[in-house]
Amino acid sequence: MAKMRQILVIGNNDNGCTPELEKLAYDTGKQIAQSNSVLITGGLGGVMKAASHGAKDGGGLTIGIIPQDDSSLANEFCDIVIPSGMGLSRDFLNALSADGVIVVGGGSGTLSEICAAYMYKKPIATLKNSGGMATKYSDQFLDHRENVKIVGFDSSKEAVDYILEQLNS
Repeated sequence: MAKMRQILVIGNNDNGCTPELEKLAYDTGKQIAQSNSVLITGGLGGVMKAASHGAKDGGGLTIGIIPQDDSSLANEFCDIVIPSGMGLSRDFLNALSADGVIVVGGGSGTLSEICAAYMYKKPIATLKNSGGMATKYSDQFLDHRENVKIVGFDSSKEAVDYILEQLNS
């Protein structure tokens, strides 16, 4: 059996996660599930919880890689919880566990994950109108190395389709 595709969704935690961002994240998680891919998140609240909820409603498998060492802190939509005990260093684990990354809004923690994915040349898509890091870094490279272009999209479906195209090329 072939390895399942793993797509990481990153963005705002509970702090700063608006109902609009929750809807975008939910739709993204659902699209990932419907593509027969596994959803990976940081396993906590906000965008992570909404994406996990969407993936569960879409019949998908969800993995939450949390920074703490207590699996009970993960949101209730995580099928598999990996309590890393690594604190913020877990951002690298999230990025390296994914085949591709989708960004919904986000702050400095999200930027850390974007940087990790960029350094390891993972395909990165943003919902470019979701604000935060997703808007700030859409349609550009992070630096002179031009490892991978961060590509912005208007919809969750377009972002998921782009990641899948990149993984199949």
